[in-house]
Amino acid sequence: MTPNPVTSTPILRTTLIWSGIVTAALAVVGGLIGYAVGQAPGLWSALIGVLVGAVFLAITGLSILIANRWYGDPLYVPLFFGIVLGGWILKFVVFIVVLIVLRGQEWVNDTVFFFSLVTSVLASLAIDVVTLLRMRVPQIDVELPSHNPEDGPDEAPSGHSAPR
Repeated sequence: MTPNPVTSTPILRTTLIWSGIVTAALAVVGGLIGYAVGQAPGLWSALIGVLVGAVFLAITGLSILIANRWYGDPLYVPLFFGIVLGGWILKFVVFIVVLIVLRGQEWVNDTVFFFSLVTSVLASLAIDVVTLLRMRVPQIDVELPSHNPEDGPDEAPSGHSAPR
């Protein structure tokens, strides 16, 4: 299997893996705090808030990873932007629907839901920043020509021969 030549792929995979781990931890901590604050409605509100935050932030990374599969195709750029824009539109529509459905439900603690959603978003952004700062990504994807010593001395720039 050949590695994916798109340099953002390892970054996005690492981000998604760490986001999954942190989401699981936030679900446990948020669920405990939510239950302590608001019993069962607080528990469910925290779990839904963390899940909504994680899913909606993961959609962008997943859409870019999916779009990167067409790298090298003549239609790569329109496919890439179409897939990513489609993911953003999907997030927007589903987020509005989720908020409309959850609004006014007696089993939802609005405060716990809000804080768990915000915490999930901030944790995901922190993961993105840390991942980007720690990853080593080449700045230029070029292959330099190799020099074979048997070919003789290199030529100097501007047509001058190299000193012998």
